[in-house]
Amino acid sequence: MREAIRFTLIVSLIVGLIIFTIVWPVWGFSIFGIVLFAIGLYDIFQKEHTILRNFPLLGHMRYMLELISPEIHQYFIENDTDGKPIDRNHRSYIYQRAKLQKETHPFGTQLNVEEENFKWMRHSIYPTKVQKEYPRVNIGGPDCEQTYSASLFNISAMSFGALSKNAIEALNKGAKEGNFFHDTGEGGISDYHRLGGDLVWEIGTGYFGCRTEEGNFDPEQFKEKANWPEVKMIEIKISQGAKPGHGGVLPASKNNNEIAKIRGVEPHTDVLSPPGHTAFNNAEGLLGFVEQLRALSNGKPVGFKLSIGSKDEFLEICEKMVETGIKPDFITVDGAEGGTGAAPIDFSNYVGMPWEKALIFVVDALNGFDLKKDIKVVTATKIFTAFDIFKALCIGADICNSARGMMLALGCIQALRCDTNKCPTGVATNDRRLMNGLVVADKWKRVKNYQQQTLDDFLELFAAAGCERLSELNRTMINKKINDKIESYSVFYPSVATGAYLKEERVAP
Repeated sequence: MREAIRFTLIVSLIVGLIIFTIVWPVWGFSIFGIVLFAIGLYDIFQKEHTILRNFPLLGHMRYMLELISPEIHQYFIENDTDGKPIDRNHRSYIYQRAKLQKETHPFGTQLNVEEENFKWMRHSIYPTKVQKEYPRVNIGGPDCEQTYSASLFNISAMSFGALSKNAIEALNKGAKEGNFFHDTGEGGISDYHRLGGDLVWEIGTGYFGCRTEEGNFDPEQFKEKANWPEVKMIEIKISQGAKPGHGGVLPASKNNNEIAKIRGVEPHTDVLSPPGHTAFNNAEGLLGFVEQLRALSNGKPVGFKLSIGSKDEFLEICEKMVETGIKPDFITVDGAEGGTGAAPIDFSNYVGMPWEKALIFVVDALNGFDLKKDIKVVTATKIFTAFDIFKALCIGADICNSARGMMLALGCIQALRCDTNKCPTGVATNDRRLMNGLVVADKWKRVKNYQQQTLDDFLELFAAAGCERLSELNRTMINKKINDKIESYSVFYPSVATGAYLKEERVAP
């Protein structure tokens, strides 16, 4: 049967070519027919693609549709609330605030308020006056000599290399003008980061920007850069939510000479960060590394970022903080829903604790060991809207970061091509032709607008809740539905009393 179909297709191709040439005696059409005939023959005799062998010429339509399937799904199939990983409503929220467009929504919510796990905030019939100044949070514990006053909403870790130089420039200029910080990601500090915006320098397992030839940590390189005036804080990246337990990935197609020089690696090669640090391999070593980086940076705030896997391991870190007296100035909590440009799919889908549970666990653990008073909690997973910030602060976070939100403000359309170097908006590519489409002079304003408009929305929610101080936010203010039971977070996730774990010999995971 298959051979008969193949024979019929070959005959059809030959007959079609003859008819095409006779009926249209124009050289252009004749050449076109010959090209089609040649493609058809190639399809039949190639051995790589079954579809093309069985359906020459026609099979190419399948691959063409597959090539643009994300766009077809996004523009013609998905509705406003079901798009993944970020739905259309959230994308529109970001675009409208970045462009200073309308801030209102017509005809009521599109969400199913009766669905399982639906969340909402408690408001007051006695709202307070909306504040005009954005609240800020001081980061720096007892051993910190250069405390930093941080915005409630900042740019999360995204490396130069994963993002284009134009994107990094726009993010940094937006951070400068909006007075919020810009996390460098683990790819090191480039010239495009040094345009006046406050930096959080992320030190990953590859130690990019402060590494020896063997790939280990280089204290001297670190000391020089950590003391640059724009570097306000240091963040040790232990793991990230999108690929916990797996090192970062920079595809060879993105690793050009400039990026390789900044990172201290060979250009045009895949750059795979180790899954773990070589500078430490246990809780005590981690805290010693925190202490070392704080000393080398002359007392700047030093913290670490992680996705929670084993609860016991984090509790051990807390115990060592109590035992040694060495504490980070902040801890950044990432969830399994976190984003990245390139990750193995099993790590993205099945490794790491989801964001909400992870944040609750870290806050409760720090409270239980009486550490929260000295350590600020930063969180950075799918924070897009004012309600996201409000909810995170009610759970116990102190400040929030956003990566994908800021990318969308830059013009990202969620094309899902971050790992191919073919990002059509110039955000996640080093292809000069594509990134030239991202005009820095326009896009930095959108980053600033998005950040400030979102904080404006937050202040309105804050006032609607009847609050005047950030310390008033707590878990009673957020409700959700679980198994048809509607309760506040304080019921589902009761707060741990300060110092409660110090009275126990060992904390159960």
